[in-house]
Amino acid sequence: MCGIFAVLNYDDDVKKFRQKALNHSKRIRHRGPDWSGCIISGNNIFCHERLAIIGVDSGAQPIVSHDKSMILTVNGEIYNYKKLKNKILKDCQFVTYSDCEVIIHLYRMFGDDFIQQLDGIFSFVLFDTTDESYVVARDAIGVTTLYYGYNADKPETFYFASEMKCLNDICDTIMSFPPGHIYDSKQKCFRQWYQPKWYNESLVPTQPVDYDMIRKKLTKAVKKRLMSEVPYGVLLSGGLDSSVIASIAARETRRMLKHEFVANQLLKKSGNIVSSDDNSGGDNSSGNSSSDEQTDVYWPRLHSFSIGLPDKEVGAFLKTIHHEYTFSIQEGLDAISDVIYHLETYDVTTVRASTPMYLLSRKIKANSVKMVLSGEGSDEIFGGYLYFHSAPNDHAFQEETVKRVKNLHTSDCLRANKSTMAWGLEARVPFLDKDFLDTIMNIVPKEKMCSKNRIEKYILRKAFDTSDDPDKEPYLPDSILWRQKEQFSDGVGYSWIDSLKAEAEHRITDQLYDKRQERWPVDTPTTKEAYLYRELFEIHYPQKACIKSIVRWIPRTDWGCPTDPSGRAQKSHKETYDNNGTSMDNGDCKTIVNGQNGGGSIPNGSMVH
Repeated sequence: MCGIFAVLNYDDDVKKFRQKALNHSKRIRHRGPDWSGCIISGNNIFCHERLAIIGVDSGAQPIVSHDKSMILTVNGEIYNYKKLKNKILKDCQFVTYSDCEVIIHLYRMFGDDFIQQLDGIFSFVLFDTTDESYVVARDAIGVTTLYYGYNADKPETFYFASEMKCLNDICDTIMSFPPGHIYDSKQKCFRQWYQPKWYNESLVPTQPVDYDMIRKKLTKAVKKRLMSEVPYGVLLSGGLDSSVIASIAARETRRMLKHEFVANQLLKKSGNIVSSDDNSGGDNSSGNSSSDEQTDVYWPRLHSFSIGLPDKEVGAFLKTIHHEYTFSIQEGLDAISDVIYHLETYDVTTVRASTPMYLLSRKIKANSVKMVLSGEGSDEIFGGYLYFHSAPNDHAFQEETVKRVKNLHTSDCLRANKSTMAWGLEARVPFLDKDFLDTIMNIVPKEKMCSKNRIEKYILRKAFDTSDDPDKEPYLPDSILWRQKEQFSDGVGYSWIDSLKAEAEHRITDQLYDKRQERWPVDTPTTKEAYLYRELFEIHYPQKACIKSIVRWIPRTDWGCPTDPSGRAQKSHKETYDNNGTSMDNGDCKTIVNGQNGGGSIPNGSMVH
């Protein structure tokens, strides 16, 4: 992923604006430290800060088509680009090896409907110089970040950027570009291009659970996300979500490495290169015939990374090269202001969980890794947060999971994207693969519901449980596969959250807190911790326009959830660990032991703007 900044229909001398545009684009250079690009066309300017993952040597942006008629600036990865280039676009003339160049040619063939052909994560601005029209789009769930802004006195000039900090002092209105939407300047309106059947919150799916299908679909989702020309790794916390992803990635890395190295050794004398036969959804070439065809990179052993978690069990089991880091409470507290600057939110649960991830990302980048796999999205699609134990019925359970998925771009996707990209590290999230989403979100919700006698995310655990077949290689040890969930902010150490509360208590006096309603009549902080984050946010972003893009989670008190957003406050968590770390073993689940999970950050809540 990268960073983009574009201004369309600038009303003054755009050449004089160029230096200012470069300065605004520079604010997100942390997203793309490898190279910067800028192109002016008419009254429009396109800037790009590049993080090179695919087409490292020839994929600089903005991309200009071979006939100079199209300009593209994009942040994202297109996982099926090889398939598209080999089939639909086999007769097109490409000028780079970038996976994202397929966007230009698909648009020419299919118009706005081309976006349905893309399998990946993306935010882009595509400009047609022939009529000065443009389209802007964001991926289905909002894994990538994108904002747009304008001014009331010049409403025809639009600004687009990967992060709000590019826009906060040049726009009086700033909005988050809606996920799964495309904007067409010809139509002058947004159109929702991603709207699967399960988006209807009133529908209760009837599809039975298929454990084999779950395993196959998730495996495919992980495999396609290993597409890379640079070293990669996995975020590994020792909990279920990250461990399942790491297990699949470790298996696939071994498989691809064996195939790749053996084949290349046999064909080395002929000068040919054999690519993995199923690295990108079954495609084995980029569609270009040049002899300098890019190849994907596989490390002999997968590298895994964790922070604040002393448990090396998963890394040892999977035989990854495990990098374990710790941070002091003071180091975490010192980073809070920077974390809020990069996150561009003051939501309590997001800040709590993002700080360890932010610190870990810096360590990972120091290891020359540019891409990692992460476990975001699992808790939303499986109903894995502990508060789902309180769902009154299957309809309410399904409705809540759909709402959580629809709003992932305001919470876990935002955290995963911005806390990693703060250090030029790309996080890929297999659980949010569109095909896998369709499989899980259409399963009858009763199969996903948790209770006192059924552990959360049971069907995911069961899909990767090989204990009934001793001849199969196990994906994970039972102690990991069947342990209860913890939020990342909880798992890195309960003292972390307690210290955040204590820091806020120290810095925010009772006198200040008592006047919170007067200072912030809208979305008034309800704790001193929330007050502190709101105050730090406004130091970085004092403009009123910035507040409108914030979405905050509040507890589902209508389900009887506690007001404390921490997962450890949930009744089901207390019941489990009050029994010395064990839980019921009645055939539906196995022994649960103390552990951590890095798949999510928000345990109980609904949305508030």
